[in-house]
Amino acid sequence: MLISIAAVLAVLWIIVSAQADGLRSKSNAMTVGSQAPDFTATTTSGLPASLSAYRGKIVLINFWASYCTPCVREMPLIHQLLQSRNSEIASLFINIGETKGTVRAFMEEHQFAFPVIIDTTGKISKQYGIIGLPATFIIDENGNISKIVQGEVQGAASLLS
Repeated sequence: MLISIAAVLAVLWIIVSAQADGLRSKSNAMTVGSQAPDFTATTTSGLPASLSAYRGKIVLINFWASYCTPCVREMPLIHQLLQSRNSEIASLFINIGETKGTVRAFMEEHQFAFPVIIDTTGKISKQYGIIGLPATFIIDENGNISKIVQGEVQGAASLLS
């Protein structure tokens, strides 16, 4: 009897905890016009990177993984946009939890040279309310979110319109 009561209480605790986590993640969801959360991390090249260092520039932040097919499909589009407007746009690509070796091999294979941060702890993706990949944010010169694309970018030029 005591074991049954303990099991019921454990199940109730799991349900209540899951609902509380769901509410917390919804409150972390970013919206257009809100201030983009600042973060500081190290790129795969060993260089420090923080969003606040790019104040005064438009910043494209892309959350991705090499195993994510839509992420891989959109990268050439984003890469082309960045190359054509490199003096106007800064970029930070945030890989979700892969190893440095996997990320470096992917970048070399596709000949991409933009800075990549590996979010091993999930701290940055949690700040941005990431629930699926890919996710792209355009941050304006004042540090506010001006555009959010959840899912694959279809046309890179539309990112900045």
